[in-house]
Amino acid sequence: MKPEPIEISRLFDAPPVRVFAAWATGERVARWFSPEGCSVPKAEIDFRPGGIFAVVMRHPDGQDSLCRGAFEEVTPPSRLAFTMQVEMGGKPRFRVHTLVDFAAEGEKTRMTVRQSYDLLDADYAAAPAGAREGWRTTLDKLAQEIARAEAPASHGMFSIVREFPQPPAALYRAFADPKAKARWFASEEWTPLAREMDVRVGGREILKGLWKSGMVTTFEAVYLDVVPGERLVYAYSLLIDARKISVSLATVEIAATPGGSRLKITEQGVFLDGYEDNGAREHGTRELVERIAQTL
Repeated sequence: MKPEPIEISRLFDAPPVRVFAAWATGERVARWFSPEGCSVPKAEIDFRPGGIFAVVMRHPDGQDSLCRGAFEEVTPPSRLAFTMQVEMGGKPRFRVHTLVDFAAEGEKTRMTVRQSYDLLDADYAAAPAGAREGWRTTLDKLAQEIARAEAPASHGMFSIVREFPQPPAALYRAFADPKAKARWFASEEWTPLAREMDVRVGGREILKGLWKSGMVTTFEAVYLDVVPGERLVYAYSLLIDARKISVSLATVEIAATPGGSRLKITEQGVFLDGYEDNGAREHGTRELVERIAQTL
């Protein structure tokens, strides 16, 4: 039995040229072309008639499916058409024919997606049934991507002060000793790919991790000032895959108190392309400070 075709549309707060452009490169498609809970660790887009359209979609259970095909029509900024074959478990399961229309509604864009399916494996007859809900959450991601592409750089600053019962030497070691820092500057949600640390003026620190979704994040820092036991100043960049999302200047100050030591972290950041903001970074840093307290 041939699966039923679907049609779904969404009004985006952007002109057609901007919505159309979100399909034009593998880098951009990888950021939104997947339902909620899934990700695209790899996408290859050759944006022309006959050009390749290929994405690797990673599901929440860690399994990958390959969607590979070609563009049949690329008419900027009004229409796209492409056909792709979906492989799961290394075997072709069904073929998808997709038509996307972009229509201006004032300063906004009505994007309509129509899909039909050719079944290649009878055991996967039910697979296209979730396509409508999958597209709904995929288009949520597309809306975020369109807004992000136009987001200006934002700036912010915050300070966090926390007292600890341990002496300053122990607190400084948590920041300056590679083994001690690895106990809190990490996550159970990803696998470390690279970790380097050289705490001296001009020294560098790199931490790269692979998340379960397939996303790779990279922390790259250079130390600008080092006063053992008292102060560290470093500039760092944060990347998602190959995209730089922020650049920050961080100062760590440690002082003795009658009951132990006081930690003060001050950060000045530039947040790029709408991926994060000062409030989110402060929240994340506070969580890391709590992890320090747990590991000391």
